[in-house]
Amino acid sequence: MESTRGKLIELLSQVEEGYVSGQRLSEDLHISRPAVWKHMKELEKDGYEIEAAPRKGYRIVSFPNKVSENTIQWGMNTNWLGQRLIHKSTVTSTQILAHQAAQEGAPHGTIVIADEQTKGRGRLNRSWHSHKGEGIWMSIVLRPTFEPYKSPQITLLAATVLAEVFKGYCDIKPQIKWPNDILTDGKKLAGILTELQAEQDQINYIILGMGINVNHPIETFPEEIRDKASSLKIESGESWELASLIREIIQTFEKRYEEFMEDGFSKVKLRWEAFGYRIGEIVPIQTYQSSWNGRIMGIESDGALRVVDEEGKEQTLYSAEIQWGKD
Repeated sequence: MESTRGKLIELLSQVEEGYVSGQRLSEDLHISRPAVWKHMKELEKDGYEIEAAPRKGYRIVSFPNKVSENTIQWGMNTNWLGQRLIHKSTVTSTQILAHQAAQEGAPHGTIVIADEQTKGRGRLNRSWHSHKGEGIWMSIVLRPTFEPYKSPQITLLAATVLAEVFKGYCDIKPQIKWPNDILTDGKKLAGILTELQAEQDQINYIILGMGINVNHPIETFPEEIRDKASSLKIESGESWELASLIREIIQTFEKRYEEFMEDGFSKVKLRWEAFGYRIGEIVPIQTYQSSWNGRIMGIESDGALRVVDEEGKEQTLYSAEIQWGKD
């Protein structure tokens, strides 16, 4: 993070014991001593506990357990993703705000994140319960150079990133329900919404939205979805520090996105199929035309769903709904 405040946090964090003098901070940051003091006050507003001692300097006593630009970006190791980060306490939808930012020229990798969404939405305009402080509600502005027809692959890429983080960081066994849901034990943990603004042969921008149930207790969910919804806390038995989890997702996504841009979709396909929901099983499938049962075989090289229908005929689906629930 290149901001003065980010460098200030880094300098203070490098000293495990003792203090950093105001003079040293002033010299290293190329700002005045009064400006250092003002930055300290801003950090305190953000939840950092700062101790100032005469003739000694400053030290961080404790870091905030909250989400903000500072708490996310400090310690985040990315080259471009999240270098611009917009955090809001409450928004109607991070997707709406990200679209506005993109239309105003927000650079590739800009992230919009909120503590709460009042009108969060998922695929097919379904509502999403985005409770304050309990989950991750995040949208990413991407400006890729590939053709618009490849944009659905971004949804599948993002799904593999969340599954990878949930498995490695949270020790939860996730499954990906095509194309955009992350489940565990038949219950939904997260959803992905990808929206495109493009011309015939050129993408202007993609807004990649992620909604993740993190610290929700079961009673948070409306009764009618409690048999289909879960959270990382419910599944793991522990609460998760949101800023740290967000950093893990952002760092993993940048790495996997760069691999995708360099190597294509083949590695994403393998990862997706390793996490694929009910691959090899017969499940109810609904398309715009009809409802039927089919056996999920995997995904095609372009990300479409590969299934075998009741007559044994293989079909490729670009738009369908896989019915699901707790086994």
